[in-house]
Amino acid sequence: MQLTFASYNIHKGVGIDGIRDADRIVSVLREIDADVIALQECDRRFGQRVSVIERAALDDTPWRPLPVARRPRSLGWHGNALLVRRSFKPVESEPLVLPTLEPRGAVRGDFFVGERRLRVVGMHLDLSGLRRRDQIRAVLDHVDDCEGGCPAVLLGDLNQWGKASGAMREFGAGWQSLVPGPSFPSRRPVANLDRIVASQEWRVVEHGVHRSALASQASDHLPVWARLELPE
Repeated sequence: MQLTFASYNIHKGVGIDGIRDADRIVSVLREIDADVIALQECDRRFGQRVSVIERAALDDTPWRPLPVARRPRSLGWHGNALLVRRSFKPVESEPLVLPTLEPRGAVRGDFFVGERRLRVVGMHLDLSGLRRRDQIRAVLDHVDDCEGGCPAVLLGDLNQWGKASGAMREFGAGWQSLVPGPSFPSRRPVANLDRIVASQEWRVVEHGVHRSALASQASDHLPVWARLELPE
C-alpha cells in the first residue's frame, strides 16, 4: 500500500497578493493530488469560525472532510482540517485539545484503506518552543491509544526551524521525522516550518515541497508532501 500525504497552511485563503481566493487553494490541492491532506488556517479566526473553503466546493473533488469541527460553519478545529480520498472508509475523528497560549490545536482521524486501519493527525503548533514540546507530547498520547496499533502519520505547520533540534526531539526513536524542504515564505522559502512525521511501520518512498506558479501565489506557505508505503 502506497499513499501520498500532504500538509498545507492555506493562510485563511489569502494569497501573497492579498486576495482571498478559496478556488485557488482547491486548484493547488488538485495539483498535489494527495490521498490525505492536512490543512491549517482553513477557518476564519473570529465569529462563527466560518470555513474559507465552502463544503460545496469540495463536492466535486476526490476528497471528503473528516468531521472534526465543533462549529457548524467550520471545516476544522482551530483551523485544522483533514481531507481523505472518498474511497477511504472513515472510522472516527475528533479535535484534540492541546496545552496552549495561542489559538492552536490538532485534529485526529482514523480511516480504513482496504482492511488496514490508519491514523492521521493534523496540527498547527505554537510559536513557543517550550509550548511546542508540551503539544507534541499531548499529540503522541492521543496517537498511542489506538487499539491494536495503527500506522500513523502526523503532519502540519510545526513552526519549527531546526531540522532535528528543539521540540522535534520529543518524537524519539519510534518516529521518522521528515523535513520535506523550505516551505515558508512561499515566494522565496527559507524556513522548514511544515513537517511530516511517520510511525516506524511506514517506508518513506520520497518527500518534498510542492512548488508551482499557483502555489507560490495562493498562500504564504507552500504545501509539503510525502509518499509512504506499508508492507503487506
